[in-house]
Amino acid sequence: MKYVSTRGEAPVLGFEDALLAGLASDGGLYVPEAWPTLSADTIRGFQGASYEDIAEAVMTPYVEGDVPRDAFRSMIDESYATFSHRAIAPLVQIGANEWILELFHGPTLAFKDVPMQLLARLMDRILTARGKRVTIVGATSGDTGGAAIEAFRGREAVDVFILHPHGRVSDVQRRQMTTATEGNIFNIALEGTFDDCQAFVKALFNDHRRRDALSLAGVNSINWARIMAQVVYYFSSAAGLGAPDRSVAYSVPTGNFGDVFSGHIARTMGLPISDLIIATNQNDILARTVASGRYEPLGVEPSTSPSMDIQVSSNFERLLYEICGSDSSRVRALMGQLAQQSHFELTENELTALQQRFRAGRAGEAEMSDALTDMVERSDYLADPHTAVGVAVARGLGARTTDPVITLATAHPSKFPASVEAVTGAAPPRPKQLQQSDDRPERMTVLPNDYTTLAEFITERSRVTRVAA
Repeated sequence: MKYVSTRGEAPVLGFEDALLAGLASDGGLYVPEAWPTLSADTIRGFQGASYEDIAEAVMTPYVEGDVPRDAFRSMIDESYATFSHRAIAPLVQIGANEWILELFHGPTLAFKDVPMQLLARLMDRILTARGKRVTIVGATSGDTGGAAIEAFRGREAVDVFILHPHGRVSDVQRRQMTTATEGNIFNIALEGTFDDCQAFVKALFNDHRRRDALSLAGVNSINWARIMAQVVYYFSSAAGLGAPDRSVAYSVPTGNFGDVFSGHIARTMGLPISDLIIATNQNDILARTVASGRYEPLGVEPSTSPSMDIQVSSNFERLLYEICGSDSSRVRALMGQLAQQSHFELTENELTALQQRFRAGRAGEAEMSDALTDMVERSDYLADPHTAVGVAVARGLGARTTDPVITLATAHPSKFPASVEAVTGAAPPRPKQLQQSDDRPERMTVLPNDYTTLAEFITERSRVTRVAA
């Protein structure tokens, strides 16, 4: 499998090089040259299969030629041995035709564990084989940082610098990052928004001199391996409800567009998904774009679902590449307009292509609270605010078919205890993963919203640059 940049001016790479590159050298994102497909018989065989077996079948076409199959299977088994539920991503029914896909049974209680545990092992294998060391820089709106730190803590060939918006993540999310004691972990609280954090990460990758000096690697969902690993739970959950002989619908709480794009890939690979819903909170750039074709970031409004408080959704560029007919020059033009004019407009044909693939809706604080309360009262199910946004949007849009609707539960409610208890009156149970960090001191550095300050901070502390010096 070969990978190309959405902007068409970076080298075509194999899987391993695309994984280490993260962001392409031309500022684009890597996507496969062609999408593999799975037959109906193969998907039917997933019914009753283990999550690990499904993962191997779904992801092997993307790594073939780079990662030996037996080594890949070992990494899959090791990654999901860290999860507390044997099913890895179990389904829970909350209504006659409503299901919750629980993606929070990993070590940091968020869906980011599903791809991050595998990404760390893949990266470790490549770096060991090549005798290399890298500097990982990532931005988080809450969960990516904790998952990355847990996956990479203590790994000798990697230094990890995670940026989060100062004061804009939950206390639980912050402590999962800042109580790590390993010397290869650096937490940066940036005095800005998640979009600022993400913009600085991209700026570092586009600063080619510094990128090379630091041997930068990325763990945000700009990294293709993250997207690839998330495709698996669409297949496992759909097969659990009878696919391919029965189609299913999904509602996906969405911030950076990676998770819902993984669902789109699953459908492209042959999974019968009848409806793919983009669920946003009040920071609703994606819902506005699907409705109008105008992509225009506005100010970020803090919410009780902070992982969705995003106005620049990086992975939307991967979809743009597709709806523009793989025309990288058109993608470059649109991203240039976004950088220069702070918005872009899709053509009528591009908007039609977008609307054929997705529906989208918005659930503000009131709608989120109503859904959270209703799930407790009717189904005795306690969810987190992000999951409640997904349920609220799916219900608000209404079903287009009689297919079961699966909402992705992206985090355990205990990661947002104050918000959940304020709405429902019920305090979420506190899993042992969180109890372990309660008494540990925190380590983080607050930095101003300034690129030069950030870049110098990372350069001075990375072991890559220190060894080179």
